Amino acid sequence: MNWKTWIQEVPDFPKSGVSFKDISPLLRSGHFPLAVREMRDLVEPPDYWVGIDSRGFIFASAFASQGGGLILCRKKGKLPPPVVREDYALEYGSDTLEIQPGSGKVVIVDDVYATGGTMKAVERLCIQAGYHVIDRVVLIDLKFLHAPIAVKSLIQYE
Repeated sequence: MNWKTWIQEVPDFPKSGVSFKDISPLLRSGHFPLAVREMRDLVEPPDYWVGIDSRGFIFASAFASQGGGLILCRKKGKLPPPVVREDYALEYGSDTLEIQPGSGKVVIVDDVYATGGTMKAVERLCIQAGYHVIDRVVLIDLKFLHAPIAVKSLIQYE
């Protein structure tokens, strides 16, 4: 299936010059379960799926419903203690993510992979929290925005 037909491009959102990839049409469609299966099949099943706040939760939850647990990687102050924290740089500032400590094999899940800053921070955070990262999977990989790294995706924009 041509998955790009279910992604709406919104020019100049959230700011001028940015072409936002809106996943809402796919989420509303009857094709969402198939997309979930195809994404999940891209990776070896882990002990846990780590969903990145917030749209990564959508896919990680769907994956976990088919096997494996769900771990939420949240913005600072949204998880009860104990938590492990990672500060990271954004294009215009910084942010902090948190995860509860544990152990086991994990796959990091998000909706879009762009510059890689968040994904790299989550990987460092998972390792610091005691998890073994075996893979990364996203719905959309914006390859033109980053150097190639090992991330699996259903949709790629070159």
